[in-house]
Amino acid sequence: MTKICVRELFIYPFKGLSAQKCDRVDLQVGHGIRGDRTFALMYKEDAQYPDSTKVPWMKKHNFAMQNDWAGLAALDCAYEDTTSTLTVKRQGVELLVADTNSTSGRDRIATFFTGYLAGIYPSQAARHPNRAPLQVVGEFGKTRYPDREAVHISLVSQATLNHLSEIAGRQVDVRRFRPNIVLDGVPAWGEFDWVGKEMQLGTARIAITARINRCLNIEVNPETGERDISLLTLLQKNFQHTQTGVLAQVINGGTVAIGDTFGNAE
Repeated sequence: MTKICVRELFIYPFKGLSAQKCDRVDLQVGHGIRGDRTFALMYKEDAQYPDSTKVPWMKKHNFAMQNDWAGLAALDCAYEDTTSTLTVKRQGVELLVADTNSTSGRDRIATFFTGYLAGIYPSQAARHPNRAPLQVVGEFGKTRYPDREAVHISLVSQATLNHLSEIAGRQVDVRRFRPNIVLDGVPAWGEFDWVGKEMQLGTARIAITARINRCLNIEVNPETGERDISLLTLLQKNFQHTQTGVLAQVINGGTVAIGDTFGNAE
C-alpha cells in the first residue's frame, strides 16, 4: 500500500490574501489551525465593533476576498507572528509594513487595502462593488474567519491537481485552491472517499466532513491576479461538479509537519 504523507502545509494569516508555507502547524479542537484566517479585511458598512480584535465569525461576503477582487492575488503579503508585522509587496517592491497589534498599524493596513481596491476592478458578482472602506479585524491565534462557521481545515491530493493540470493543458498552481494540507500518495480524487471518516494526521485526529464546492477564486492566477483558466467550467464539463479537496474538523488536537503520515484513525 502506498504511504500517504504531507507534501505541503499552508496558512493564510489574512483571509483572502497570500498563502504562507509552513514546516509545521498546530491543530486545535474547536479552532482548526492556529494562525489560519486569523485576520480579515471587513467592510465597515456591514458591522461596527468597539474592539476590532474581538469580532466574531461572519460570512465571507462581509470581507474583501479574491473571488470578488482577483487583483488581491497580485500582492505578496507576508505575516510575521513574532513581531505582529504584515509586509505587502508587489513585484518585489515593498508597499506596506505595519504592526497588527497597534491601532495605527491596523488603520494603515485598512487604508492601504481600501485604496488598493479603488484601483482594481471587482468581478461581476462582487458583493461590494462600491469599494466600501475596510477595517482590520481579528487577533492572531485567537480569532478565525474560515468560509464556514463550523471551523475547518482543508486538504487536497497532489494527484488531483496533477490530473487537473493534464486536462487544462498547463500547470495548475496549488495556491488557486488555498488548501491547508497537500498530500502525496493519494490517487487523483481519492480524497473524496474519506468523507464521513476519522483520520490520523500527524499527532492529531480529524474528521473529514465534506467535499469543497469551489468559487471563482480557483480561476485566479496567484502570481498575476488575473483570471486565466476557466477551471469551474473545466470541472463541470469533465466531472459534472465543481468540487476539489475536502474539509475536516479537528477531533483531537496535535501537530502536523511536512513528511508526516496520514491514514485511518485506529
